[in-house]
Amino acid sequence: MGMWSIGAGAVGVAALALLLANTDMFLAKPQKAALEYLEDIDLKTMEKDAVTFKAKALWEKNGAVIMAVRRPGCFLCREEAADLSSLKPRLDELGVPLYAVVKEHIKNEVKDFQPYFKGEIFLDEKKKFYGPQKRKMVFMGFVRLGVWQNFFRAWKGGFSGNLDGEGFILGGVFVMGPGKQGILLEHREKEFGDKVNLTSVLEAARKIRPQTSASEKQ
Repeated sequence: MGMWSIGAGAVGVAALALLLANTDMFLAKPQKAALEYLEDIDLKTMEKDAVTFKAKALWEKNGAVIMAVRRPGCFLCREEAADLSSLKPRLDELGVPLYAVVKEHIKNEVKDFQPYFKGEIFLDEKKKFYGPQKRKMVFMGFVRLGVWQNFFRAWKGGFSGNLDGEGFILGGVFVMGPGKQGILLEHREKEFGDKVNLTSVLEAARKIRPQTSASEKQ
């Protein structure tokens, strides 16, 4: 009777832990980024002789859609990159560029990611686009039902990947207006494979009002 009670108690504790892990109760709450914070981020180009520039250059005139990639080799990230790239013809019509930032440049990861993503990719060495408060998902990600549903969705869609690089710091997607128009959409990944809503991205992109120079106004 005593062993049975201990076993039943252990099962109960495990079931409760599993239940709680599948709520959002213990997920790190994202801290929204201020425009001034994002503008001042240092990014690098990906070529051998890398050029460093301030992130605001990406959107200061025409706005931008920017994906903060959790890990280029992740098949879930490749799936979201392909989804965002499906919007590129419509973004081109709006004159809004599509960009991505990655937090590390190892092996051929960025090169292998490029077929899934139809925009330019830049390096964010200090991982600022993943802040101001960087959020991580480690082992909890593998007991969440939503993550496994995301795994199955991407696998069924034909996506594959690898395990190279840091993949626990969660990413996101931003739609930035030009100048001081600000952040029109900020999607923070809450778990592995939590994709941005594409309709919301387009709706935000349609709100972008490109900056005009003084000479263009005359």
